[in-house]
Amino acid sequence: MSLSEHFENAEDLHPIDLVEHIAEHHAWEFDRIHDDQIAMAVVGQWRTYSITLAWSAYDQTLRLICTFEMEPPPHRMAALYETLNTINDRLWAGSFTWWEEQKMMVYRYGLVLAGDQVAGPDQVDTMINAAVAACEQYYLQFNWSHGPSAPLRTRCKWPLVALTVAPDLR
Repeated sequence: MSLSEHFENAEDLHPIDLVEHIAEHHAWEFDRIHDDQIAMAVVGQWRTYSITLAWSAYDQTLRLICTFEMEPPPHRMAALYETLNTINDRLWAGSFTWWEEQKMMVYRYGLVLAGDQVAGPDQVDTMINAAVAACEQYYLQFNWSHGPSAPLRTRCKWPLVALTVAPDLR
């Protein structure tokens, strides 16, 4: 059964109200920060990811940010950025960036809903799951304790692709 079948009047819901219902449906921990913003924790195979979704009526965009903390060695930042470029070239939707000050890897995606378009429950659920899947897929490439050369053939439940990245980042 699709999520759309659980939400008969989804088109009448504010985008963040819809996200809140989806979080409840999946039993994800969440905090409604503001009328236009919600934060949640989604458990993946490698770690728990912090996900924030915010609605901008001005831009007509539902913005998703999925983050996880990490501490890359300072002398390997050039290699980190090379790895980010390689990974971002492979992504069709969303992108990774490094927030130095917060020591966070960030996956970002914006769903533009111009012209009074509405986000459906399946669309928002896919958006959240795609963010977690991208973080899970490339986690070992960003995880400095394993190094970027660690094999990606793991027990991850999402399909993985071979990836050539920067030399050893340890």
